[in-house]
Amino acid sequence: MKHAALCAAAIATLGAALPCATQAATQAAAPKAEPAPAFTPPPADSIPDDEFGKMVRKGQDIFLHTGAYAGKYIGNDLNCVSCHLDAGRRAGASPMWAAYVLYPAYRAKNGHVNTLAERLQGCFRYSMNGAMPPADSQTIVALETYMYWLAKGAPTGVKLAGQGFPKLAKPAQKADYTRGQQVYEQHCVLCHGADGAGQHAGGKMVFPALWGDDSYNWGAGMHSVATAAAFIKANMPLSQGNTLTEQQAWDVAYFIDAQERPQDPRFNGSVEETRKKYHDSADSLYGLEVNGKVLGAHSTPAGGKLRKGS
Repeated sequence: MKHAALCAAAIATLGAALPCATQAATQAAAPKAEPAPAFTPPPADSIPDDEFGKMVRKGQDIFLHTGAYAGKYIGNDLNCVSCHLDAGRRAGASPMWAAYVLYPAYRAKNGHVNTLAERLQGCFRYSMNGAMPPADSQTIVALETYMYWLAKGAPTGVKLAGQGFPKLAKPAQKADYTRGQQVYEQHCVLCHGADGAGQHAGGKMVFPALWGDDSYNWGAGMHSVATAAAFIKANMPLSQGNTLTEQQAWDVAYFIDAQERPQDPRFNGSVEETRKKYHDSADSLYGLEVNGKVLGAHSTPAGGKLRKGS
């Protein structure tokens, strides 16, 4: 009997250990995810001195000084480089070389496969609060050419290290308006102003508006608190990226995106219906009540300077 009891105990112990052993074996056998390939774009001074190079330079000019070179399509004073830092070269700031190799691609935002041209058109419509250049326009062709040159030698269809903005985990505490306002006043107000209107010098934007009629509209990707938090953590304050804590990044992103901005161009006359169709996400504050006001209910129409005819 004693021998039988010992055998039964041994079998029970073995049986309890088997799931753990099986799980460990499965984990050991599972291939490790390969790190994203690293890539370095060509030096800025290596644009070729030929007809192709002329188009690359035109795209670079549009990227850096969008209002000066593509003003008929933009409704605010932002430039492409306002979000895609260092002329679209900086890893972790949604660099253009990493974006180029991933298109065409399906986008849930509009429910179909987008060409690179369509993706760029969306930037003008939403982030620039403007109008979409024709896909075959020189503006779009020049930007595509600039991106192509930046991605010279990169593998296609592969997510490269530094692509997009580094995604943040959900915050330990729910993002908070009051804490975010404190972060903004301490770290952001010097450049972007207490009213979020940014700064201009000589009629040109020096630091972009973060809300109000001269900022991105409710359809832009940066209106997502998660997207804004990721960008801020990696890149802000300017030249001091990764100095804010993750919680601070979430809080200040919430504060910024809890301010009014131009209306979503897809607005159908009802904030409630527009939220349900385009903003049904915990990361979008559009259509939600913050500080007693429903965001989007009092937005100026999309279009900015184009709407005003200025």
